[in-house]
Amino acid sequence: MTLLIICFVLFLVLGMPIAFVIGIAGFAYFSSVPYLNFETATQMIVSQSQSFAFLAVPFFIFAGNLMNVSGITSRLLSLARLLTRRMYGGTAQISVVMSTLMGGVSGSATADAAMETRILGPEMMRIGYSKGYITAVNCITALITATIPPSLGLIIFGFVGEVSIGRLFAAGLIPGVLMMIFLMTTTTITSRIKRYDPPRPDAPKLSLRELLDNLKESIWALLFPVILIVGIRFGVFTPSESGAFAVVYAILIGKFVYKELTWKNFRDALITTLKDNGAIMLIIAMSGPFSYAITWVKAPAVLSGFLFGITENSQIMVLIMIGFLFITGMFVDSNVNFLLLTPIFLPVVKSMGIDPVHFGVLMATVVTLGVMTPPIGSALYTVCGIIKCPVEEYTKESIPFLAAVLLELAILVFIPGVVLWIPNMIFGG
Repeated sequence: MTLLIICFVLFLVLGMPIAFVIGIAGFAYFSSVPYLNFETATQMIVSQSQSFAFLAVPFFIFAGNLMNVSGITSRLLSLARLLTRRMYGGTAQISVVMSTLMGGVSGSATADAAMETRILGPEMMRIGYSKGYITAVNCITALITATIPPSLGLIIFGFVGEVSIGRLFAAGLIPGVLMMIFLMTTTTITSRIKRYDPPRPDAPKLSLRELLDNLKESIWALLFPVILIVGIRFGVFTPSESGAFAVVYAILIGKFVYKELTWKNFRDALITTLKDNGAIMLIIAMSGPFSYAITWVKAPAVLSGFLFGITENSQIMVLIMIGFLFITGMFVDSNVNFLLLTPIFLPVVKSMGIDPVHFGVLMATVVTLGVMTPPIGSALYTVCGIIKCPVEEYTKESIPFLAAVLLELAILVFIPGVVLWIPNMIFGG
């Protein structure tokens, strides 16, 4: 166990790619135990990819990339602009609304943050927003995609923990909308204080006809998460098959409804998907020996005993776990956190009588938040790199938004019915 931890921490500090960090650490442990061998470690790598349920991940990544090039994203942006044009900090508010709408399209917080920064960043700079505020609002609001289906985090959590992905999708809806409300409120308050982007007096009021016309254009994107949940609930397709359905859906809408999907766009989306899936699948494969080693040394049982020694109150236990996940999220890739920590925490969660679906939504939110926090958050460095913003400036401006996220998390922890109401209504208690 000591060798496993030393190798993991050492290679992580040296800046080695995370897939090789966990892979080498896992193999190092296997080499130090006489009755384990490299053949078993190799089998663990192969077995990680031998899951029908995990097919949903590459399919949903492909579907999200297809929707980005098929006109769906541009129509959601138009709807977001319409809904926020009379709000204080209207351009920043577009980012919050877009993240909520895009949650059902991209499923990736980093991809969402990068896309919105590229689209909205130049305009926000032109009208006077600071670089730190631009990166903070576009990055933190992308956290909404962590719970709005089809969230990749929820899929990985359901795959590793053998938790119903359909229930997880349904459970993420209210938390996603609630986070939108908290972040829009924060954007309004901070924009007023900083005098960013006040609403124009001549901005026309939103008319019902205008709203209906925009909804008509973007309805196919808005219906997508609803179709997913309903389809899974009534057995039209399994969660894995829903990913394949998403790809077909994106192709049909892009080609025959919006008529913007060309062979060139399709090829570009396919190339991007191959790169994204290659990185994710390498991490997942290399996590096999590491996860096996953690189970072998009985880390879940040790952690369970340690946590029960601190408290037997389920809500305090969840807060402790969230704090731990938040800290690890600052240093370790979100996919790795899901793969490595779900098998450790889930037995503790179940033994405390906490609904795994409730914990899954909390974990998806907190772990994804890690990609937006220093020192190695991938989304953080992506958005800061796009508009050349110092990380220190981003960190300072992100504090009010982080506070809003933590407040929303506190509500979800102490009022689990907020998370479980929709899945219990659709799938039963």
